[in-house]
Amino acid sequence: MEVTTRSEPPRDMVGKALHLLTVLGEHSDGAPLSQLARQTGYPLSTTHRLLASLARDGFVEADEESRRYRLGLRVYQLGARVSAAHGFGGVALPVLEKLSEVTTEASLLSVRDGQHQLYVHHVEARHQIGVKGEAGSLGPLHCTGIGKVLVAFADPRTRDELVAGLPLDRYTERTITDRDQFAAEIARVRTKGFAIADQEHEEGIRAIAVPVIGSDGHVLAGVAIACPAYRVGAKALGEFLRPLSAAAERLAVLLPQR
Repeated sequence: MEVTTRSEPPRDMVGKALHLLTVLGEHSDGAPLSQLARQTGYPLSTTHRLLASLARDGFVEADEESRRYRLGLRVYQLGARVSAAHGFGGVALPVLEKLSEVTTEASLLSVRDGQHQLYVHHVEARHQIGVKGEAGSLGPLHCTGIGKVLVAFADPRTRDELVAGLPLDRYTERTITDRDQFAAEIARVRTKGFAIADQEHEEGIRAIAVPVIGSDGHVLAGVAIACPAYRVGAKALGEFLRPLSAAAERLAVLLPQR
């Protein structure tokens, strides 16, 4: 399952409106007109006109007191329908809830969105302190467990393109930023059938992930267990592999084939 993203700024008004919604979605507390205009690169007048049209139809809400804009409930409604159509809402969440119940740690489900992963579901750990996730947010592919399996088990052409072209930004001292090392890591993930991220994206967080494989033999999604490094050692992550793999097999049956 892949959501395509636009690599160049849109020129038509529909594309501009959709791009504006995407930028607005990055601000959970909303954003003022000037900031949205700056981030999109649109003139203030164009940005204001687009926001007014989107607000009229419920895609955007405007707070007159703070003069900030935020996504409206119409976007949530459409998102819920997309989630249901992809099988994420009704069938995926119970599987993740069961996984977190068995492992007592946080579980996550993501799909690939271009050169990023899109977090679809997150179930919190059964501990007072655990890893938090935000459904709908984007994350890197090269330094997360789920990201690695989404690359490693993609179709060969896509996999080769990602290995050769992904930005290898550094997040911690453990992040792989060398192209050859990244290619070798992806090859290891394919051989082992799972991926581990040991404080590569965020200090103090470890994760283990497996792919959800579709009927065509390629990845539909990735599912992971993430936990604080102080509570679970690198070797202990392997104890999660059996319930994690069982969850992935269940999701492979339940999720629509794309």
